Amino acid sequence: MVHDLAPLAARLRTLPPACGPVRLIAVDGHAGSGKTTFAERLAGALGDAPVVHTDDLATHEELFAWDERFRSQVVEPLSRGGTARYGVYDWVRGEFTEERALAPAPVVLVEGVGTGRRTLRPYLSCLLWMELAREHSWERGQLRDGPGLSAFWSGWIPAERAHFAADPSRPYADFLVHQGKLGYEVRMGPTSAP
Repeated sequence: MVHDLAPLAARLRTLPPACGPVRLIAVDGHAGSGKTTFAERLAGALGDAPVVHTDDLATHEELFAWDERFRSQVVEPLSRGGTARYGVYDWVRGEFTEERALAPAPVVLVEGVGTGRRTLRPYLSCLLWMELAREHSWERGQLRDGPGLSAFWSGWIPAERAHFAADPSRPYADFLVHQGKLGYEVRMGPTSAP
């Protein structure tokens, strides 16, 4: 297991930018697979690289239909070397309640279910997939969220299944990330296989 993500961070810094001057790195996987925690740790290893969470872009009505909003509010400005400004959805109030500014940086992480989708892959320098079976991921997510969100999970699980059936990310992953008790193991992904 890798305790230090510095070697991965160093490797990511050497990749060619695919979003204007920005190396956009996606961290994808099933809900509950550890994407947010891993992205935050990787961001630290990258010198506090900014992280965009797709939970800020998705809505109750658009669990997976946030990609056009992400492209127009984040990708397009960054690809021109400009500052991105995107709305942040308040899941309690059910509306976008604030706006975040994101200046272009050498590396920007985007984490969330579906960040490796076909509409975003052309802008990604790298796709990382959290390698945890969906059933284990969903179990972890439900334990994390508690019984108060059981109705949400009842809708989420079939929606996630449908999303990945129509637009899988894992086959396009550059790296597979396995989380263990003591750290992470990063392996070459399907796209890197000979």
